[in-house]
Amino acid sequence: MTTTLIKGERVPIRIWAPAHEVESEALRQLKAVASLPWVAHHVAVMPDVHVGKGATVGSVIALRGAVAPAAVGVDIGCGMSAVRTSLTERDLPDNLRKLRFAIEDAVPVGRDAHREPVWSESTPELAERASALMGRFTELEPGVGQLLSTASEQLGSLGGGNHFIEVCVDTERAVWLMLHSGSRRIGAKLAEIHMERARKAFRDKELPDPDLAVFLAGTRPFERYRHDLTWAQDYAALNRQLMLERVKGVVSALWPRVRFDAPITCHHNYMAEEHHFGEDLLVTRKGAIRAGLDELGIIPGSMGSKSFIVRGKGNPWSFESASHGAGRRMSRTQARRAFTLADLERQTRGVECRKDSGVLDEAPKAYKNIDQVMERQSDLVEIVAELKQVVCVKG
Repeated sequence: MTTTLIKGERVPIRIWAPAHEVESEALRQLKAVASLPWVAHHVAVMPDVHVGKGATVGSVIALRGAVAPAAVGVDIGCGMSAVRTSLTERDLPDNLRKLRFAIEDAVPVGRDAHREPVWSESTPELAERASALMGRFTELEPGVGQLLSTASEQLGSLGGGNHFIEVCVDTERAVWLMLHSGSRRIGAKLAEIHMERARKAFRDKELPDPDLAVFLAGTRPFERYRHDLTWAQDYAALNRQLMLERVKGVVSALWPRVRFDAPITCHHNYMAEEHHFGEDLLVTRKGAIRAGLDELGIIPGSMGSKSFIVRGKGNPWSFESASHGAGRRMSRTQARRAFTLADLERQTRGVECRKDSGVLDEAPKAYKNIDQVMERQSDLVEIVAELKQVVCVKG
């Protein structure tokens, strides 16, 4: 697709979508980001862009010597994992409710957590990683000290909102397991603490939006944020791996001879130190995945639409990035007002999932058309596999 180029105060804004389809508030946020003195080259905007806190969801921002916590997001390290199994669609029973309930028994969803830490029940490698990660908990901000037990018990749990666990079938009838989750309460609390610290530090300085306050490289606050950010990203990645192991255990109990390929994983709310356009930059992806040349990634749709395994094309203009999903076209409040339970039932027909008022704001029509989103980023990724869920677990 030919990108839309919008003039910003300091750097241009390059959007992989028609400008008239981007919400006015999202455009305002993008222009505010483009006016920051630390932003390098341009702001890259994915086709799933929509309003976020401070910075839009679906934006890739490269900064020189600074990082804005709002450009990472509150759910630090949120991302995806997927694995192809040796099962085919013919192996699945006609009624998938037993499988959904078994997954819900193995992985706490919503506000629930494990009654006690479960990582010791996992593989030796994951158990060792979890023990080492939680052993570093005391190095985090003192303000999260009371969350040690919560973080331990939530490790290996899904959460709510748009997080999910799915059983999918691809176009070759192979069965996949896929999940989407982040750093749970501990990641959100760390983000809140550092965002407020950045706002206080810039209280008397001119910014287009106080939520775009930054930490400057080389300062103590910057190092503290990077430390906690790295920890939370590791926590989120481990959380997904532990959940994936538990879901694989459910599947193995039902199909003892099943085999699993190597998993595909990716963050889509994170910061990385990368080299672009001849210089080292601090790149934040908020609702965007890395799509470096030949790198595999995951782009999900809604709970009633397709998802995609993709291979990156390494497009330099997107800072080697792609969208993280379909992206919302309605806020949660708007969706609850717009749709009925009958709408939800109709939009999720053929999917074994919750169909009650608690997930009404996740109705598929609250999201953008995933086929259109994929078409608009054909210069960023190529499709490796097309998946359709048959089971969807939500909190």
